Amino acid sequence: MSKPIILNAAELPARTQAELASLFTVLDLPKHTDEARAFLAQHGAAVRGIALRKTKIDAAFLDALPALEIIASYSAGLDNLDVQSAKARGIRIENSSHILAEDVANTAIGLALALTRDIVKADTYVRSGNWATHGALPLGRSISRMKVGIVGLGTIGAAIAKRLRAFGSQLAYYGPNRKSVDLPYYDDVTRLAADSDLLILTCPLTPQTHHLVDAKVIDALGPNGFLVNIARGPVVDEAALIEALNTQRIAGAALDVFEHEPQVPAALIANPRVVLTPHIGSATEETRTAMADNVVDVLASHFGIVGPRSVAALAAHADADKAVAAL
Repeated sequence: MSKPIILNAAELPARTQAELASLFTVLDLPKHTDEARAFLAQHGAAVRGIALRKTKIDAAFLDALPALEIIASYSAGLDNLDVQSAKARGIRIENSSHILAEDVANTAIGLALALTRDIVKADTYVRSGNWATHGALPLGRSISRMKVGIVGLGTIGAAIAKRLRAFGSQLAYYGPNRKSVDLPYYDDVTRLAADSDLLILTCPLTPQTHHLVDAKVIDALGPNGFLVNIARGPVVDEAALIEALNTQRIAGAALDVFEHEPQVPAALIANPRVVLTPHIGSATEETRTAMADNVVDVLASHFGIVGPRSVAALAAHADADKAVAAL
């Protein structure tokens, strides 16, 4: 029986590419737009699955793949995919939000602590020798005593909430729908910001959340409020944030994502009340490996193929059975 044909539209680790090649007939999507369009016109009719990362997939792209059954995304965000068109076709969509949630939540907490306790500034202060000559730094703020608003209580937001509960923060959340959780719910992000000392953004980027955090929300957060964004850059109106920082209308911001990354505005780089990281939310060896493995595993499962981790699981069960039999 011939192998299912998969379109590789992702930059994946060599091991993952080798696994895909062993299970499927893999077609690599050309990087240049014109070449990709011609490639899809020639081969698209046979493609049944996609391994996706950052490639832009719109309705026209999907139309070139009439036999497509599943899209397996390495990433959590699906802002590069026309989700509505895919769902209208009944195409299965799988992402990695359940895999990267723990490390992204850890990053969010790390950024919140770095921001509210001036950890980056404190490191520079010690290295420069200013501690000995200028004395102690000004006091920071305690997230254990803060009201923290979480914008988007999905898998990642829930993981952040679990950590903040341990810190003792007072939590509330905003989203399109109320969740079955024991937390105060806001259906208006501006009201949540007004009632928060710290706002953490974890929502997906959609047309509805583009510039969700605008000047009005930032002003509601206020001059003593902090903002942490580990969602997507365009969720925040970056120009409005810069203006608020420059006019002291917000206490500070910690940003792992940016509106036009990897380009970061000079005004953010120059501002000492901003903590910046280069989109490292899920960037640990363990999680990135698991994200890549998930692409292979969901494709294999969808097509009823025994993949490498399925083989390992079967072997582990067999070893366990042998151990029980030897007792």
